[in-house]
Amino acid sequence: IIFPTIADIVIAIAYFISNFNAWFGLIVFVCMALYLTLTIVITEWRTKYRRDMNTQDNNAKSKAVDSLLNFETVKYYNAEVYEVRRFEDAIMKYQVSEWKTNASLAFLNQTQNLIIGLGLLTGSLLCAYFVTEGKFQVGDYVLFVTYIIQLYTPLNWFGTYYRMIQNSFIDMESMFKLFTEEEEVKDDVNAGNLNYTQGKVEFENVFFSYTQGKEILKDVSFTVLPGQIVALVGQSGSGKSTIIRLIFRFYDVQGGCIKIDDQDISKVKQSSLRAHIGVVPQDTVLFNDNIRDNIRYGRVTATDQEVEEAATAADIHDKIITFPDGYDTQVGERGLKVSGGEKQRVAIARTILKAPQIILLDEATSALDTQTERNIQASLAKVCTNRTTIVVAHRLSTVIGADVILVLRDGQIVERGRHEELLAKGGLYSDMWLKQQQAQDSDSASDTETKDRKSEKLQPQTSTAGNKGH
Repeated sequence: IIFPTIADIVIAIAYFISNFNAWFGLIVFVCMALYLTLTIVITEWRTKYRRDMNTQDNNAKSKAVDSLLNFETVKYYNAEVYEVRRFEDAIMKYQVSEWKTNASLAFLNQTQNLIIGLGLLTGSLLCAYFVTEGKFQVGDYVLFVTYIIQLYTPLNWFGTYYRMIQNSFIDMESMFKLFTEEEEVKDDVNAGNLNYTQGKVEFENVFFSYTQGKEILKDVSFTVLPGQIVALVGQSGSGKSTIIRLIFRFYDVQGGCIKIDDQDISKVKQSSLRAHIGVVPQDTVLFNDNIRDNIRYGRVTATDQEVEEAATAADIHDKIITFPDGYDTQVGERGLKVSGGEKQRVAIARTILKAPQIILLDEATSALDTQTERNIQASLAKVCTNRTTIVVAHRLSTVIGADVILVLRDGQIVERGRHEELLAKGGLYSDMWLKQQQAQDSDSASDTETKDRKSEKLQPQTSTAGNKGH
């Protein structure tokens, strides 16, 4: 619409200069130039209000979603009023920005109407003057007014379209930013698929850091042979979970390399790598859907029978069929309507359904009670049979049977070997084992003492009752 409008203006100026006089051409030129210039300038000026309005709108929506998703935490701390106040403040800021946007739009429209009105008024007065002087006929006045009004119509459309296009670009800025975001992990141009043969995992002098200057892993080297179970133990922050993330290639290493079956995983496609790896995380998050579809997420093409077989292998099938709706039971937001043990079993069932060749367990039972942990350990043992397995463990008692235990401290492997060998060394692993055993013994002693106190309180009551009987 821009080029036809400009062509109309040029033709109108030429026509008025040739058939009327230079004054009318000047009036048309000044009006059109002012209209176009002020439309562009004011539209560009008001973009900051539109941008701020979008920011405040996103801020208000994010606060609403965040407080709703974390409603349990809000209720734990009795903070409903605080959250409502935060949301109201965000809405007020949005409304102020929206008012500025609408006010600046009204200012733009009034400025455009003022220019059009002044141009029409000036031309009409000049034309009327020439009619009184006998230089123009009344028909010339009618011709001028009609032509000018007809010329303003495409000009108005130009202003409207320019403003709409500008607003659309501002509204899409967030999407454009996504396009400019650099991927942290990229596949090489010539990356091929992972050629899985046995399942040997190797770390060769791996260095890694999330932020510059703070190394998480320092020269880490180890090999997991096909079918082996390797446990990673150590204090929090020693780099155990980071190793799991690097194998799954959430990040690329800064030094050294990670190989699976002698293939550098940074040289293969991420999708082919992850197709062979199954992960049971520490904190399983479920979708707000039924249990069947949450288990089927491990392999979305699986049949209902395959889903139930996976649930049976994960020792959760019998529990599911006791629910009123069975496999159609809704689990709620993030699985809040099922217990921690049930969520972990769903995660195990997902992994069974995916049928990966390599299993990664990231402290999958650390947040569970002892009995539930034992049951889930039995389910995990079924999953890990004849599969290469890497376990991040918090409780050392869960990895006694591991083929190799790697002890990490400050991003380095300080000890490695089987459970008995590490105990015999009397090093860091032995200290961790003794501390955990002492903690368990003290817990057992406190439980016994509590039971003894209860029995002492009951004993006098029993004897009194006996005396009354005599």
